[in-house]
Amino acid sequence: MRKYQDMVFNTSARLVRNDAQAEDISQEVFIKAHEHFEMLAASPSAGGWLKTVATNLSLNHLQRYRRRWRFFSEMGGSDSGEEDAAPVEFAAPDTFFDAVNSEERRALIEEALAKLPEHQRVPLVLYHYEELPYDEIAGRLGVSLAKVKTDILRARASLAKILSHGPLTAETATP
Repeated sequence: MRKYQDMVFNTSARLVRNDAQAEDISQEVFIKAHEHFEMLAASPSAGGWLKTVATNLSLNHLQRYRRRWRFFSEMGGSDSGEEDAAPVEFAAPDTFFDAVNSEERRALIEEALAKLPEHQRVPLVLYHYEELPYDEIAGRLGVSLAKVKTDILRARASLAKILSHGPLTAETATP
């Protein structure tokens, strides 16, 4: 458990964007691991199994509570679709993270990920952190392949915009 607790928690936290819920999911993962202890004890792929279970439980959690919170999240958005139709105009330069170390970079990205809407954050995390292919993400989320690709593209653009307005830009803009 000690060896994998951070990985399991981080996997859940990135997906559900709530530390308390991620802790609950992590606890469920380790309960399942305890139930399958004989199989996992000698398995070299125990970490992969735990990560898969954490991902699945996180996705189940999101789908279970999505309907409940959809009403509130839609209240703040525009139903006109204008925001979704806007073209992506921002790309992060290659030197974007040159002024920060890897730990600061990770923290900036985690903070920016937390600001993304769920429909963009979840496929992006599944693709980049869980290394799932687009078609498997579409299947797990129950959406079309085109939607997954569009959401990941828009999530990347949103991340770039969030990061460009963060403290990194203010620090590097002054000579």
